[in-house]
Amino acid sequence: MPEARVIPLRSDGGRPRPRSRPAPRRASRPGVGSLQERTAAARGLEPGSTGEVEAVDVAGTGAEVTTLPAAEGPTDLEARVAEVGEFLQRRVTGRYTVDDFGFDRDLTEHVVMPLLRPLYEHWFRVETIGTENVPVSGGALLVANHSGTLPLDALMTTVAAHDDLPVPRHLRMLAADLVFGLPGVGAAARKAGHTLACNADAEALLSSGELVGVWPEGFKGIGKNFADRYKLQRFGRGGFVSAALRCGVPIIPCSIVGAEEIYPKIGDLGPIARLLGVPYFPITPTWPLLGPLGLVPLPSKWYIEFGEPIPTDAYEPGAADDPMLVFNLTDQVRENIQQTLYRLLAGRRNAFLG
Repeated sequence: MPEARVIPLRSDGGRPRPRSRPAPRRASRPGVGSLQERTAAARGLEPGSTGEVEAVDVAGTGAEVTTLPAAEGPTDLEARVAEVGEFLQRRVTGRYTVDDFGFDRDLTEHVVMPLLRPLYEHWFRVETIGTENVPVSGGALLVANHSGTLPLDALMTTVAAHDDLPVPRHLRMLAADLVFGLPGVGAAARKAGHTLACNADAEALLSSGELVGVWPEGFKGIGKNFADRYKLQRFGRGGFVSAALRCGVPIIPCSIVGAEEIYPKIGDLGPIARLLGVPYFPITPTWPLLGPLGLVPLPSKWYIEFGEPIPTDAYEPGAADDPMLVFNLTDQVRENIQQTLYRLLAGRRNAFLG
């Protein structure tokens, strides 16, 4: 009888194959990464990639794993909620700063600007021109025309300076005494970085490298009748020019088109104005006829153009005390703004469509 032989059923030289066991579950450790991350690395993908991996041989065991898309980052809503939470924490713990004029940068960026942006972007649809003419740093004096019955043009210019310039800047407005005498309004204006329209405050801000805004027409500008729209009023005695000369900063003419149409002033109730202690009590097509609804501004289309800077640093010391020089520079700024207004108006189809 022939001798029996054992025929091996394995091609690995007779070594027994170990039984497969379920991999033990281990807590994740720094540097090890999840199965999905190691699988992505095997395919040459970046960590956190959202691409799907199919049929990957893990550690040469022959097991194939299909991974799911990586978890995405926080949504816009989640990011905003987190930002609001951090803001509230700073307010409660007092981890914010206020400068010598009362300017609260944290409050302005997280409360004031978000409240004004819907008006700026969606209601007035403001377009800015010549943003490259505003210095990205250092002191500068922005001089603008004033109109609109209520000073919304000044508020919209602050948004333009913060949102549309190549480098965001906070516009520190010089406002009339009446603003700081109104309950609540004065405190809010201080928090937003604004101060009295006086040479001392203007020079202090300009010398510290701030962008300062002034509306020399004052109440004569915002309170003029609709029939006089876009006709500049007197620019006062040129105090803003004196401040710019003493600090050697450029003057930037700023022309605003669109604000004249938001509250077309067709009349004035003088007795009520004197009773309330305000410069005028306006009558418009919607106020006071429609009551509180008449306070909603009409949705005119706005343009804000920043003109070429007028340098003042080449003048000799003491130039600010030369009345003729101050008068000539004041007239130059006023004429620049007036001509720009005419040009912008000539290219506009109508007040509401632009």
